[in-house]
Amino acid sequence: MTLVAIDHVQLAMPPGGEDAARRFYGDVLGLPETPKPEHLARRGGCWFEDGGLKIHLGVEADFRPARKAHPGLLVSNLPALKAKLSDGGFALKDDEPLEGYDRIYVDDPFGNRIELLEPLSGARKTNETHA
Repeated sequence: MTLVAIDHVQLAMPPGGEDAARRFYGDVLGLPETPKPEHLARRGGCWFEDGGLKIHLGVEADFRPARKAHPGLLVSNLPALKAKLSDGGFALKDDEPLEGYDRIYVDDPFGNRIELLEPLSGARKTNETHA
């Protein structure tokens, strides 16, 4: 048995948050929405997928945002994305530097922490973990 890859990341959201999820993950981050299978769509939520990048939002009745746990998303042109997030009213949060990356944190509309990372030119990519 061997683990091969992560298929998707699931984040929680409160009931009725689908439109806010579409604005953030679809309009601002640019991820296309993928229809959920019918038997799962009844639960609410929405899925955003682009190739191997898959973020699923599921409804949680007793919702509490993930403040520490988070997905780290590799991006290109982080400065342009930062401007788009700021223009959309999303507050950006700096953190200590991470060797080889420019990075920023942002909360999705529900308060879930999202890390956005862009490899620096010429930087060696590592599988270093960070908290």
